[in-house]
Amino acid sequence: MFNFVDLSLPKLNRETIDGVRYYTVPNGDEVIKLPSITSVTSFYNRQVFAEWRRKVGEQEANKVTKAATSRGTDMHSLCESHLKNEKLPSVQPLSQYLFKQAKPYLDKINNIHALEDSLYSTILGVSGTVDCIAEYDGDLAVIDFKTSKKPKPVEWIENYFVQAAAYACMFYEMTDIPVKKLVILMSCENGEVVEYIIDSDEKMKYIKLLVKYIKNFVEHKLSEYGT
Repeated sequence: MFNFVDLSLPKLNRETIDGVRYYTVPNGDEVIKLPSITSVTSFYNRQVFAEWRRKVGEQEANKVTKAATSRGTDMHSLCESHLKNEKLPSVQPLSQYLFKQAKPYLDKINNIHALEDSLYSTILGVSGTVDCIAEYDGDLAVIDFKTSKKPKPVEWIENYFVQAAAYACMFYEMTDIPVKKLVILMSCENGEVVEYIIDSDEKMKYIKLLVKYIKNFVEHKLSEYGT
């Protein structure tokens, strides 16, 4: 049984405007809309994805993207149900396989502070829904669940760590509780499960990159409005 820490995090409404997801968040006596960190990181890496789509072709790119989205959604549903001590949902066999091989790593998690909860930072101007914030092998960590055909080199997944760093910053701003580690758990179709772990010494590197990502996004949005 997994233990939960009750922090009473707010439930935030979200909407998509011109392809960007926004969350409505409290800001003093008013509410404001903040872009999701997923939209921010996707925008920063848009050129990489565009080049990949040109390379493999639209039909293949759509096929790969659809399959990845499907298994990723299933994986998140399975992980969430498992950590909530609930009955697992029925999903496609591949997703069951990816979850089953990742389960020993999920069982390193306990004292869950957030699970699919909304977070935001008015200081950074971003928001989002975190997969999990919990103790991982005894240290409080932002934990993200990923699937892939095979393990990815660390330099290919900078955006994963930037996003996790953003959640750590949001969580600290909202709760005054510091997060020590960033953990990406990647379950792969080739039978491997990879733990990518960023400790407290490395975390600042990705917080600095986060600021760069946000600045790039904001500058583009300002240019759209002719500012």
